[in-house]
Amino acid sequence: MTNNIRLGVNIDHVATLRNARGGIHPEITLAAKIAENAGADLITVHVREDRRHVNEDDLKSILDVINIPLNLEIAANPEMIAIANKYKPHSVCFVPENRKEITTEGGLDVLKNFEKLRSLLKNISSNDIKVSFFIDPDKEQLFATRDLGIKIIELHTGSYAHAVTKKMDIELELTKIQDAVRLADNFNINCHAGHGLNYDNVSLIASIPNIKELNIGHFLIGDAIFNGLQNSILKMKKIIKEAI
Repeated sequence: MTNNIRLGVNIDHVATLRNARGGIHPEITLAAKIAENAGADLITVHVREDRRHVNEDDLKSILDVINIPLNLEIAANPEMIAIANKYKPHSVCFVPENRKEITTEGGLDVLKNFEKLRSLLKNISSNDIKVSFFIDPDKEQLFATRDLGIKIIELHTGSYAHAVTKKMDIELELTKIQDAVRLADNFNINCHAGHGLNYDNVSLIASIPNIKELNIGHFLIGDAIFNGLQNSILKMKKIIKEAI
Protein backbone atom coordinates (compact mmCIF):
# COMPACT_ATOMS: atom_id res chain seq x y z
CA MET A 1 0.00 0.00 0.00
CA THR A 2 1.32 3.44 -0.94
CA ASN A 3 2.01 5.66 2.04
CA ASN A 4 0.69 8.96 0.66
CA ILE A 5 2.34 11.74 2.65
CA ARG A 6 0.99 15.26 2.77
CA LEU A 7 3.47 18.12 2.49
CA GLY A 8 2.85 21.14 4.69
CA VAL A 9 4.82 24.20 3.65
CA ASN A 10 5.70 26.58 6.47
CA ILE A 11 5.92 30.13 5.12
CA ASP A 12 6.91 31.91 8.35
CA HIS A 13 10.23 33.06 6.97
CA VAL A 14 8.65 34.93 4.09
CA ALA A 15 7.30 37.15 6.86
CA THR A 16 10.73 37.17 8.52
CA LEU A 17 12.23 38.63 5.35
CA ARG A 18 9.40 41.15 5.01
CA ASN A 19 9.78 42.26 8.61
CA ALA A 20 13.49 42.87 8.16
CA ARG A 21 12.63 46.03 6.20
CA GLY A 22 8.98 46.63 7.06
CA GLY A 23 6.31 47.23 4.44
CA ILE A 24 4.49 44.45 2.62
CA HIS A 25 7.15 42.78 0.48
CA PRO A 26 7.59 39.90 0.04
CA GLU A 27 3.84 39.29 0.29
CA ILE A 28 3.06 36.28 2.43
CA THR A 29 -0.30 35.66 0.75
CA LEU A 30 1.47 35.35 -2.60
CA ALA A 31 3.82 32.78 -1.07
CA ALA A 32 0.80 30.86 0.22
CA LYS A 33 -0.82 30.79 -3.23
CA ILE A 34 2.41 29.78 -4.97
CA ALA A 35 2.82 26.93 -2.46
CA GLU A 36 -0.75 25.81 -3.04
CA ASN A 37 -0.38 25.91 -6.82
CA ALA A 38 2.90 23.97 -6.59
CA GLY A 39 1.12 21.10 -4.83
CA ALA A 40 1.47 21.86 -1.14
CA ASP A 41 -1.21 19.95 0.74
CA LEU A 42 -1.44 22.53 3.51
CA ILE A 43 0.09 25.80 4.68
CA THR A 44 1.71 26.00 8.12
CA VAL A 45 2.35 29.22 10.04
CA HIS A 46 3.52 29.88 13.60
CA VAL A 47 2.07 32.93 15.33
CA ARG A 48 4.59 33.51 18.11
CA GLU A 49 3.97 35.49 21.24
CA ASP A 50 6.48 38.15 20.10
CA ARG A 51 5.05 38.17 16.53
CA ARG A 52 8.57 37.99 15.13
CA HIS A 53 7.28 36.86 11.75
CA VAL A 54 3.62 35.96 11.14
CA ASN A 55 0.94 38.03 12.87
CA GLU A 56 -2.86 37.87 13.10
CA ASP A 57 -3.34 40.03 9.99
CA ASP A 58 -1.21 37.57 8.04
CA LEU A 59 -3.21 34.66 9.42
CA LYS A 60 -6.50 36.23 8.32
CA SER A 61 -5.15 37.15 4.88
CA ILE A 62 -3.79 33.68 4.23
CA LEU A 63 -7.05 32.03 5.30
CA ASP A 64 -8.90 34.35 2.90
CA VAL A 65 -6.88 33.34 -0.17
CA ILE A 66 -6.00 29.65 0.15
CA ASN A 67 -8.16 26.66 -0.73
CA ILE A 68 -6.09 24.12 1.20
CA PRO A 69 -5.98 23.58 4.98
CA LEU A 70 -4.02 25.89 7.26
CA ASN A 71 -2.11 24.46 10.21
CA LEU A 72 -1.50 27.01 12.98
CA GLU A 73 1.42 26.43 15.33
CA ILE A 74 0.99 28.13 18.70
CA ALA A 75 2.32 28.11 22.24
CA ALA A 76 0.09 26.44 24.83
CA ASN A 77 -1.39 29.50 26.51
CA PRO A 78 -4.79 31.26 26.67
CA GLU A 79 -3.78 34.14 24.36
CA MET A 80 -2.85 31.83 21.53
CA ILE A 81 -5.90 29.61 22.02
CA ALA A 82 -8.06 32.74 21.75
CA ILE A 83 -6.45 33.44 18.36
CA ALA A 84 -7.18 29.88 17.23
CA ASN A 85 -10.78 30.18 18.37
CA LYS A 86 -11.19 33.48 16.51
CA TYR A 87 -9.71 32.45 13.16
CA LYS A 88 -10.60 28.73 13.22
CA PRO A 89 -7.77 27.19 11.18
CA HIS A 90 -8.10 23.60 10.02
CA SER A 91 -5.66 22.46 12.68
CA VAL A 92 -3.64 23.71 15.63
CA CYS A 93 -0.28 22.28 16.70
CA PHE A 94 0.90 23.10 20.22
CA VAL A 95 4.63 23.74 20.27
CA PRO A 96 7.03 24.80 23.04
CA GLU A 97 8.09 28.42 22.84
CA ASN A 98 10.98 30.33 24.35
CA ARG A 99 11.27 34.02 23.52
CA LYS A 100 15.08 33.82 23.28
CA GLU A 101 15.22 30.84 20.92
CA ILE A 102 16.01 31.30 17.24
CA THR A 103 13.67 28.48 16.27
CA THR A 104 11.67 25.84 18.12
CA GLU A 105 14.12 23.79 20.18
CA GLY A 106 12.81 20.33 21.00
CA GLY A 107 9.33 19.03 21.56
CA LEU A 108 6.58 19.98 23.94
CA ASP A 109 7.03 18.46 27.41
CA VAL A 110 3.57 16.91 27.72
CA LEU A 111 4.52 14.91 30.79
CA LYS A 112 5.65 17.95 32.77
CA ASN A 113 2.76 20.14 31.63
CA PHE A 114 0.06 17.47 31.68
CA GLU A 115 -2.46 19.25 33.93
CA LYS A 116 -1.88 22.63 32.30
CA LEU A 117 -2.49 21.13 28.86
CA ARG A 118 -5.56 19.26 30.06
CA SER A 119 -7.03 22.56 31.27
CA LEU A 120 -6.10 24.52 28.14
CA LEU A 121 -7.58 21.92 25.80
CA LYS A 122 -11.00 22.57 27.30
CA ASN A 123 -10.82 26.13 25.96
CA ILE A 124 -10.65 25.20 22.29
CA SER A 125 -14.18 26.13 21.31
CA SER A 126 -14.57 24.37 17.99
CA ASN A 127 -14.57 20.61 17.58
CA ASP A 128 -13.74 21.27 13.92
CA ILE A 129 -10.19 22.35 14.83
CA LYS A 130 -7.89 19.35 14.81
CA VAL A 131 -5.36 19.47 17.66
CA SER A 132 -1.85 18.05 17.59
CA PHE A 133 1.23 18.17 19.82
CA PHE A 134 4.78 18.73 18.57
CA ILE A 135 6.79 16.24 20.64
CA ASP A 136 10.14 14.50 20.71
CA PRO A 137 10.18 10.83 19.64
CA ASP A 138 10.02 9.72 23.26
CA LYS A 139 7.89 6.90 24.67
CA GLU A 140 6.91 8.70 27.88
CA GLN A 141 5.80 11.79 25.95
CA LEU A 142 3.69 9.58 23.72
CA PHE A 143 2.03 7.89 26.69
CA ALA A 144 1.16 11.30 28.18
CA THR A 145 -0.15 12.54 24.82
CA ARG A 146 -2.36 9.48 24.49
CA ASP A 147 -3.69 9.98 28.02
CA LEU A 148 -4.82 13.49 27.08
CA GLY A 149 -6.82 12.07 24.19
CA ILE A 150 -4.73 13.71 21.47
CA LYS A 151 -5.06 11.87 18.16
CA ILE A 152 -2.37 13.66 16.13
CA ILE A 153 1.30 14.28 16.85
CA GLU A 154 4.14 15.89 14.96
CA LEU A 155 7.45 14.26 15.79
CA HIS A 156 10.40 16.60 16.20
CA THR A 157 13.05 15.50 13.68
CA GLY A 158 15.63 18.08 14.72
CA SER A 159 17.97 15.64 16.46
CA TYR A 160 17.89 13.37 13.41
CA ALA A 161 18.60 16.31 11.09
CA HIS A 162 21.45 17.44 13.35
CA ALA A 163 22.92 13.94 13.35
CA VAL A 164 22.91 13.88 9.54
CA THR A 165 24.62 17.27 9.37
CA LYS A 166 27.27 16.40 11.97
CA LYS A 167 27.70 12.78 10.77
CA MET A 168 26.77 11.53 14.22
CA ASP A 169 24.70 8.45 15.03
CA ILE A 170 22.05 8.82 12.34
CA GLU A 171 20.79 5.29 12.83
CA LEU A 172 20.15 5.89 16.54
CA GLU A 173 18.07 9.02 15.89
CA LEU A 174 16.23 7.38 13.01
CA THR A 175 15.39 4.37 15.19
CA LYS A 176 13.90 6.65 17.85
CA ILE A 177 11.57 8.13 15.24
CA GLN A 178 10.65 4.73 13.81
CA ASP A 179 9.86 3.36 17.27
CA ALA A 180 7.77 6.43 18.10
CA VAL A 181 5.78 6.07 14.88
CA ARG A 182 5.06 2.40 15.64
CA LEU A 183 3.93 3.24 19.18
CA ALA A 184 1.75 6.09 17.91
CA ASP A 185 0.16 3.71 15.41
CA ASN A 186 -0.58 1.25 18.24
CA PHE A 187 -2.34 4.12 20.05
CA ASN A 188 -4.28 5.06 16.89
CA ILE A 189 -2.49 8.41 16.84
CA ASN A 190 -1.82 9.95 13.42
CA CYS A 191 1.84 10.75 13.01
CA HIS A 192 3.35 13.80 11.32
CA ALA A 193 7.01 14.88 11.36
CA GLY A 194 9.09 17.96 10.85
CA HIS A 195 12.04 20.22 11.75
CA GLY A 196 15.33 20.50 9.93
CA LEU A 197 14.23 18.42 6.93
CA ASN A 198 15.79 19.07 3.54
CA TYR A 199 16.45 17.39 0.20
CA ASP A 200 19.27 15.28 1.63
CA ASN A 201 17.63 13.90 4.78
CA VAL A 202 13.90 13.79 4.06
CA SER A 203 13.86 10.44 2.24
CA LEU A 204 14.60 8.31 5.30
CA ILE A 205 11.77 10.01 7.20
CA ALA A 206 9.33 9.81 4.29
CA SER A 207 10.02 6.09 3.93
CA ILE A 208 8.78 5.32 7.47
CA PRO A 209 5.38 3.61 7.26
CA ASN A 210 2.45 5.44 8.88
CA ILE A 211 3.91 8.93 8.72
CA LYS A 212 1.05 10.91 7.21
CA GLU A 213 2.45 14.42 6.89
CA LEU A 214 5.72 16.32 6.74
CA ASN A 215 5.99 20.02 7.60
CA ILE A 216 8.95 21.81 6.04
CA GLY A 217 9.63 25.53 6.03
CA HIS A 218 13.01 27.16 6.56
CA PHE A 219 14.83 24.99 4.03
CA LEU A 220 12.22 25.50 1.31
CA ILE A 221 12.12 29.26 1.74
CA GLY A 222 15.93 29.39 1.69
CA ASP A 223 16.16 27.22 -1.42
CA ALA A 224 13.46 29.32 -3.07
CA ILE A 225 15.78 32.36 -3.05
CA PHE A 226 17.91 30.61 -5.65
CA ASN A 227 15.44 28.35 -7.43
CA GLY A 228 11.96 29.83 -6.95
CA LEU A 229 9.38 28.65 -4.43
CA GLN A 230 7.38 26.59 -6.91
CA ASN A 231 10.46 24.71 -8.09
CA SER A 232 11.63 24.09 -4.52
CA ILE A 233 8.28 22.63 -3.51
CA LEU A 234 7.99 20.51 -6.66
CA LYS A 235 11.45 19.07 -6.04
CA MET A 236 10.63 18.26 -2.41
CA LYS A 237 7.36 16.59 -3.43
CA LYS A 238 9.26 14.47 -5.97
CA ILE A 239 11.85 13.34 -3.40
CA ILE A 240 9.14 12.42 -0.89
CA LYS A 241 7.13 10.52 -3.50
CA GLU A 242 10.17 8.54 -4.58
CA ALA A 243 10.96 7.61 -0.95
CA ILE A 244 7.61 6.01 -0.14
